[in-house]
Amino acid sequence: MNISLELKINPPLQMLISVVLIYIIANILPVSATLLDYKWLLVIVFLCIGLFFNFAGGVSFRSAKTTGNPNRPEMAASLVTSGIYRISRNPMYVGLIFLLLAWAAWLGSLFSLVVIAIFQQYMTRFQIIPEEKALAKRFAEKYPDYCSQVRRWL
Repeated sequence: MNISLELKINPPLQMLISVVLIYIIANILPVSATLLDYKWLLVIVFLCIGLFFNFAGGVSFRSAKTTGNPNRPEMAASLVTSGIYRISRNPMYVGLIFLLLAWAAWLGSLFSLVVIAIFQQYMTRFQIIPEEKALAKRFAEKYPDYCSQVRRWL
């Protein structure tokens, strides 16, 4: 069962594109003075949360001995619902959002939140929804219950 995902730009490349766009916006539009007052605190908090979600998601996949390849969800050996996956169905994507927030805070770019919102919507439409369809087919009995108990993002 090979389900072609709609996403043509894989998540790491999409993240890199967003990082570059945030950098461009931060250099074109004025820096938020209010954001700069809390820059270090925001960067540290967002960075730690982002790294935690990514690390915890990876550990959960390894513990379950299943694939973490976002382009091949149909190859999943098991449905991971424990650990960080009790909080979010997509902790690694949540982690990426927080890493983008850390980058935007570092640059002091309040306007970069637009790029982050677009990233979130793009990932939902072109990566997460196709993944969910593949997982629903692969784990027809368990996946609907899991979706009803755990949110897509947070």
